[in-house]
Amino acid sequence: MFAEEEIEALALGIRWVADRADGALGAAAQNALAKIAAVLPPDLRDRMDASPLLVGPGEPIVGDGVDLAVVRRAIRSERKLSIAYRDRDGAATERTVWPFALGFFDRLRVMVAWCELRGAIRHFRADRIVSVTALEARYPRRRQALLKEWREAEGIPVR
Repeated sequence: MFAEEEIEALALGIRWVADRADGALGAAAQNALAKIAAVLPPDLRDRMDASPLLVGPGEPIVGDGVDLAVVRRAIRSERKLSIAYRDRDGAATERTVWPFALGFFDRLRVMVAWCELRGAIRHFRADRIVSVTALEARYPRRRQALLKEWREAEGIPVR
């Protein structure tokens, strides 16, 4: 059984995702919270419902250019994506990428992917992705290997 602080942590994290992630992931978070609440003993469920830990309003989230559920499916299945992308100066490019992570920040979301055009890992702001097409082709490296390489290069510890 979860300890009271563990339940508070789960509820707070899930509420953040429900409020700050894209629509499909937010709905999944709300469903997960309801399932957790359903299996808790009544006293813990009441404490979770009455938790004083709240997700405050944040800056408006920059709209995503595409449906991030498509990106998440490609990540899970290790499939390539074809994207149309506009950089910060508005220049348009077409890319084939191997997506392996999504970062959710307060105001925006970022796809982390190996870019075939650049031959390196790149970060793509979701609001600058104009279109995305899932490809049948799997990428030749494992997602976990790409993630590990990226974490090492960025100095991000595994938690």
